[in-house]
Amino acid sequence: MTEVEENQDLVGSYFMELWRIKSKRREATSLDENDVVEMMNLDKKEEDLLLDLYSDEPELEPSELDTLKSSSGFAIVLPDKVSVKYPRVNLHGHDVGVVQANHPAPVKRLVYYFEITVKNAGAKGQISIGFTPNDVNLNRQPGWEANTYGYHGDDGLLYRGQGRGEAFGPTYTVGDTVGAGINYALQKIFFTKNGQMVGFFIDNTVKDRLYPTVGVHSLNEEVTVNFGKTQFMFDLITYEATERAKIHAYIEKIIIPPTASYGVVRSYLQHYGYTETLEVFDQATQESVPPITGFHDNGFNEHMYKVEDRKNLRKLIKDGQINDAFGILRKLYPHIVQDDTSAICVMLYCQEFIELVRVGHLEEAVRYGRTHFQKFNSLKKYENLVQDCAALLAYQEPEKSAVGYLLEDSHRENVADAVNAMILSTNPNLQDKTSCLHSYLERLLKQLTACFLEKRLLNGDQGETFNLKRLLLSKNTQHN
Repeated sequence: MTEVEENQDLVGSYFMELWRIKSKRREATSLDENDVVEMMNLDKKEEDLLLDLYSDEPELEPSELDTLKSSSGFAIVLPDKVSVKYPRVNLHGHDVGVVQANHPAPVKRLVYYFEITVKNAGAKGQISIGFTPNDVNLNRQPGWEANTYGYHGDDGLLYRGQGRGEAFGPTYTVGDTVGAGINYALQKIFFTKNGQMVGFFIDNTVKDRLYPTVGVHSLNEEVTVNFGKTQFMFDLITYEATERAKIHAYIEKIIIPPTASYGVVRSYLQHYGYTETLEVFDQATQESVPPITGFHDNGFNEHMYKVEDRKNLRKLIKDGQINDAFGILRKLYPHIVQDDTSAICVMLYCQEFIELVRVGHLEEAVRYGRTHFQKFNSLKKYENLVQDCAALLAYQEPEKSAVGYLLEDSHRENVADAVNAMILSTNPNLQDKTSCLHSYLERLLKQLTACFLEKRLLNGDQGETFNLKRLLLSKNTQHN
């Protein structure tokens, strides 16, 4: 196999795997992302892609109190499952009623927070709020045991891992609303009272999955927990925005030369053949004050290779004109499509079938599938993907079905990206054989994502990952 053929095999396999990962998403939405990676036996490159896809998958969140665990009858969870009461006279210091939430606090975010409202302070007001691990002793107040944290109402003390408290905040009693939160970016646990911040502490050992926890300890004490079903008294949205703004302010202090940022953006336009936008971009950089210069000769120009051909093919594929795209490839790049069972050919044949289904030409789609899909019957590596395409015929509204992802514009985009990369891979001056897969801008974003993932890993797999969509949406919200 020649070097060019090796590059083309790499490109085809890469984009077929992107398709396969998207297909697998619907089968694995209930699994943890690490389980999915293991199940699919992905390498590091493919794992990063999957993590990008799964970055917005929701975690199970606390929604009610756990009614299965027992604290020897010292705490009774009421029928609403968000209220807890102490029903008896306590005789000993260990006659504590502790109740955890039904799920641990979700960790793949910036902040988790919940609140309690004191309905009855009981005989002594020995109420507490905090966080505890799964194996906590339910007859010990939050903060009295190792790896537990609690803010106590009767004395206003903070307890963290020992029976001895430390001065922290005011006491709280009937009618007060008290909250507890974890800032995962800073490993900071904080508490609030009646919507105002009481205080926080930083503990870099907060690595366990922690459960929101409430403790009661004297006759008739009763609290109700709010896991977010109703609006919090504390302004959590503003708090999160402020914390993110601090992070962004730190990042924005890092000076990046204009030539570097403009060069990276320019390489993206080159890589995907957006020539009209590239001309406007170049003109704008010359008209800026001062003009941005010096980025044309920084090694990015390899992405100008066959740019007009790539632009035309992208437009055809995004418009659904797959046969026309096939014709250009056979005429100008016959070596790319000479193997009728290569990954790029499979993608193009499947996309033409999808386009026929998209416009409702079902009989023609059946004939087309019979003609072109039979050559893939003996190729197990394509079997599931071809079956996904064929399954479109089984639904009256295929766009709403499990294989509806095939009809999304993003699927056309994946095919167009594959053809684009395949042509770039034929560049004899290509310095890095993988550079045809991504623009430098995308490599930068992937590196940024990897850094955030590594930071989260060092932080006990807690905190947000870099999410460009979320970042852009937050910027738009601020500007509006």
